[in-house]
Amino acid sequence: MTDLAAPLRRAAPALLGYAAVRTLGLVVLAVWSAARGKSAHTLLTARWDALWYTRVADLGYGYEVRLPNGDVHSNLAFFPLLPWLERFMHAVSPLSYADGGLVVSLLASLAAAWGIFAVVEHVYGRRNQEGREARPRKGGGGRRVGVCAVLLWAVLPVGIVQSMAYSESLFTALAAWSLYAVLTGRWVTAGALALLAGLTRPVGLAVVAAVWVAGITSFTGLASRFTGFAPRTEASFVRDRSTAPAPGVRVWSRALGMVIAPLGAAGYVLWVGHRTGKGPLGYLDVQAGWRNGFDGGAAFARFVGEKFTSFPSALAGVGLIVGVGLVLWLYVVGVRQGQPLPLLVYTGVVTALALCASSYFGSKPRLLMPAFPLLLPLALALARLRTSRSAWVVAGVAVASAVYGAFWLNGSGPP
Repeated sequence: MTDLAAPLRRAAPALLGYAAVRTLGLVVLAVWSAARGKSAHTLLTARWDALWYTRVADLGYGYEVRLPNGDVHSNLAFFPLLPWLERFMHAVSPLSYADGGLVVSLLASLAAAWGIFAVVEHVYGRRNQEGREARPRKGGGGRRVGVCAVLLWAVLPVGIVQSMAYSESLFTALAAWSLYAVLTGRWVTAGALALLAGLTRPVGLAVVAAVWVAGITSFTGLASRFTGFAPRTEASFVRDRSTAPAPGVRVWSRALGMVIAPLGAAGYVLWVGHRTGKGPLGYLDVQAGWRNGFDGGAAFARFVGEKFTSFPSALAGVGLIVGVGLVLWLYVVGVRQGQPLPLLVYTGVVTALALCASSYFGSKPRLLMPAFPLLLPLALALARLRTSRSAWVVAGVAVASAVYGAFWLNGSGPP
């Protein structure tokens, strides 16, 4: 507990700020929904994907809906970790499956905020690659940048999803802590968390890719040059040789982490293929029934182009182009600022899968939400402001995000 207390105290400002922002979002949602005669609780737990996760928890896999156009929506498209946790919460408490999912999401969102803080503080922290104390970077050091990154993640326009019975918060928590484990050389932990991320969402592939790239570069001796970190097993034990693992142990832990990382996603995909009788590609057929696929962004480009056929919708088209441009610009800035390679790989895969998939286009902002390293350039800029000015910026954006979230969920909402 003592080992946990110190990191928790360092993360406390970020977690308290995050809780305040999300509480504001929930209060605004409750007031807005009540004014429209709707239930905020229902919006958070019993619509869209939340219903599908609840059905998996309650009935297991095998439920499907056949649409008049021939499409088949199967619950095999939804990965199992969140339903498993909903079932566990229902078994050990009086909570319904839906309420269990809401509790899991709320707790996972705090874990995600803490993980984001840990990653960012490590990247912008006071220690250099050799583990010696270094002077703080301009902007107040890693702790201040970490707090800003967490607050920016909290005030995303679709941040209300972090408080829904969806899998985004759970996935982001697992991804962030896996990345932190990679950056600090805890290879088995990184692989285990990547395994769990792969059981949460299809984009778990991004976490696996980060673990593998970090592992390969460290095996080839390129870690300090390309990943922006020196693994804990290589550096931090220099100060305490009595606890340093033998070189063979370091190699085997790294290899073991890489081996177990893809087992979650691969295991579920192979199980779906076996259940459907269509082999290893069976999961792709399940996704095709939802009209989901990877086409390199062609469908999204056509969707944006169609917005320019009339004047009112052309404004939306311009907004989409600006939004995509902003995402790509933030990624390029992250590269130029020297973000560690595992973060760049993870962010790149998440972004590519979100923007280049042929899925429902209204879900793309939600699909991009786990790509929190995109926020690091903005967090660094925010950290360089005076505290009073940055507080006003965050407060203003938090209010706008809360209002938008309430408006969004009472309207079309996430798919």
